[in-house]
Amino acid sequence: MPRSFVLLLFLLSLIGFGNSFANERPDIILLMVDDMGFSDLGCYGSEIETPNVDQLAAGGVRFDQFYNSGRCCPTRATLMTGLHPHQVGIGHMTLSPAQKPNDRPANYQGYINERCVTIAEALAPSGYATIMSGKWHLGMHDASLFPMQRGFQQYYGSLAGATRYFAPLHPRGMTLGNTPVENPESTTEEAFYTTDAFTDHAIQFIHGHREQSPDRPYFLYLAYTAPHWPLQAFEDDIARYRGKYRDGWDTLRHARYQRQIELGLIDEKWPLSPSTAGIPKWETLTEQQRDEMDLKMAIYAAMIDRIDQNIGKLVASLKSSGRFDNTLIVLLSDNGACAEGGMLGRGEFHDVEKRNLETANSYGEAWANASSTPFRLYKHFAHEGGTASPFFMHWPAVIQPNPQWYRSPAQLIDVMPTLLDVAGATYPDEKSGQSIPPLDGISLRPAFHGKPLARAEPICIEHEQNAFLRDGKWKLVGRGVAGARGVDATKWELYDMESDRTETNNLATTMPEMTAEMAAKWNVWSDRVGVYPKPISKKRTPKKTVTKNTNSRKSD
Repeated sequence: MPRSFVLLLFLLSLIGFGNSFANERPDIILLMVDDMGFSDLGCYGSEIETPNVDQLAAGGVRFDQFYNSGRCCPTRATLMTGLHPHQVGIGHMTLSPAQKPNDRPANYQGYINERCVTIAEALAPSGYATIMSGKWHLGMHDASLFPMQRGFQQYYGSLAGATRYFAPLHPRGMTLGNTPVENPESTTEEAFYTTDAFTDHAIQFIHGHREQSPDRPYFLYLAYTAPHWPLQAFEDDIARYRGKYRDGWDTLRHARYQRQIELGLIDEKWPLSPSTAGIPKWETLTEQQRDEMDLKMAIYAAMIDRIDQNIGKLVASLKSSGRFDNTLIVLLSDNGACAEGGMLGRGEFHDVEKRNLETANSYGEAWANASSTPFRLYKHFAHEGGTASPFFMHWPAVIQPNPQWYRSPAQLIDVMPTLLDVAGATYPDEKSGQSIPPLDGISLRPAFHGKPLARAEPICIEHEQNAFLRDGKWKLVGRGVAGARGVDATKWELYDMESDRTETNNLATTMPEMTAEMAAKWNVWSDRVGVYPKPISKKRTPKKTVTKNTNSRKSD
């Protein structure tokens, strides 16, 4: 065979490979829900009806161990940049709409810095259109911090950490592009509702993009504010759940725990974690209290149900366009269940008109404990109840349905490397002539085919002096561990995640050498990413007594 013909065949094979790679480049949709507990989806053990999400999860790869950063904006900082929140200026929280920058340390400045690139900024040079709809929460005191200035070509949503669902108002209202929307119009035949508006604007953006650039892939970040407080939902959605929670939180926890065992999500050898001290027995509540608590949980469930309805609408749109099979859909929650607002929650619920004008009403710690099933603690904390997220990836063209749970631990730092990998995009070494930190995460592509991850380094987080290090089956975790002046080693706990993922058997005192070795690794990480210096802040601990309801907003 002539050498010239062999060379021609070789070149043609390269062209064929290139076309195959180009065809593989999927549209990418990153779905984020807000303040939803580990057990609040049907596919993770819930009684809440989430058939559309459950179907996507069943058709893809479902993770049983995926970690967030314990709080809304630190999680978003890592999700959007692939870096740890301290590295991008959000070591604690973002500034509120009323706050101005001050002399905080750079790693705690309260808004995303310029020493990083967002997923949108990294994907656009590789040919992706970049679209966002929903909650930003990475800084809003300056227009240079808005999504359109950080790589997104289209944006509709809320820049703040929380907003009312039916009647959002500036500065916690809606923004289109860079412009506040004073009186947002409904996108449905019902009243304006943020969950619906976020989805419908995302679909409109996709349709517009397809008309202009039918062959160009897109990246959509669709970040719902639900079910973050204030708890507000349509009355017909609420009605489907009203009365379903009359047996109380303990009964709900046990039912979800059993369902999780049946699903193979958790090991039946792991005990259900004890309820947090101070949570009252359901039978000790008055009839009026039980009725109100049933209503609160029904509204919370209705908000998640509405998310599922909207994801169903989005999927139907993708299928009608013929793009569904080559769309990578990733879904996760930003942190664990939210216990803010006292033991029984805060705010108005029975008066519908007043409820839908609330800005911070919540369902409280007792219900959050059920949302965290089977784990301990909540948002803010580094234990499993605060940092374990539902997480799955769905891509029919590449990922085959797998009835087994994917067991390799992963974390937010892995999302950006994964999306860059499937997009054929490159993470830059610098931005505007300034070097940027390298990514610590790894691509999750092996999970597409059920293969284990080749992670070389432990996973670490820190938020509000709560921290963990996950290394193989071992987890070092503590509350109030990392302060402004160092680490309190007596507060570390050690757990074997293979035999005790519900964190009921602390091995720190029986395995002091392992504890010290892991703590030293955490210290190295914390120094590298900028956990210090930091301002001293009040430590959070779960409430141990029933607290009165209050209308005050404590955090986003």
